[in-house]
Amino acid sequence: MLNNIGELAALGTALCWNIVGIAFESAGKKVGSLTVNYIRLILGFIFISIVSFFTRGLFFPLDATVNNWIWLSISGFIGFFLGDMFLFQSYVEIGSRISSLIMATSPPITALLGYIVLGEKLKPIGILGMIITLIGISIVILSRDTDDKKIKINLSTKGLIYAFLGSVGQAVGLIFSKIGMGDYNAFAATQIRIISGFIAFTVFILYLKKFTDVKNALNDKESMKLISIGAIFGPFIGVTLSLVSIKYTTAGISSIISSISPVTIIPFSVFILKDKVKPKELIGAIISVIGVAVLFI
Repeated sequence: MLNNIGELAALGTALCWNIVGIAFESAGKKVGSLTVNYIRLILGFIFISIVSFFTRGLFFPLDATVNNWIWLSISGFIGFFLGDMFLFQSYVEIGSRISSLIMATSPPITALLGYIVLGEKLKPIGILGMIITLIGISIVILSRDTDDKKIKINLSTKGLIYAFLGSVGQAVGLIFSKIGMGDYNAFAATQIRIISGFIAFTVFILYLKKFTDVKNALNDKESMKLISIGAIFGPFIGVTLSLVSIKYTTAGISSIISSISPVTIIPFSVFILKDKVKPKELIGAIISVIGVAVLFI
């Protein structure tokens, strides 16, 4: 069992993302995705700062260079603000299960951006993985109209677009993280990204005059419980397990196992949210995960 600690940590990471999606979907439907995003960043920063203090002796990333701050702040703005704002709204529009499936496009997008921006190698089998992933997603979101026999999208187009923009935001944010982090501590790097996202959300909420919604959410015990669960299993336990996974196994294996969320989230959706899952949705999710796996071969 101990010999597979990296793989088990990666599986734990995938399950954490499932819990995060379910918790934030439920909270978002109660108090709005913008409010959920803002509060979870505050809680997430507190949790990860505690971890940083006990692992490296610093509560704040005071040892970061100017280069770290610039690139990681850009990453936080794109990933934690723009990307997550769209992703969390997609939870409300189409649910965390389908959003998780659309997010399976993030590894292929990251690989493509890595090839374009960072000059990383993109093998032909990697392109095949991208195609397989897209086929799996297409099986879920497309259907044939029985009347005119045309192919149509059978889910909220707006929700799908939001989820895809969330996926793009995560991929672009990861590229900027890679540029800005270098050998810098991953927990401290995440702190900088969260700070950037928090500032962006604060300005946005002030502009929209939505702080009353935040205050109401803070007084809603059920919503706060859900947001707290998401914050604990996201930037706290989830990020920690992902780092443990990378330490004890290869990045490729870790990425493959961590990316099975579209499949592992199905039982959560069925038993907690009472979703009805069609056979083609299960098949599409499995094919998408296979595509991600092929990408990292």
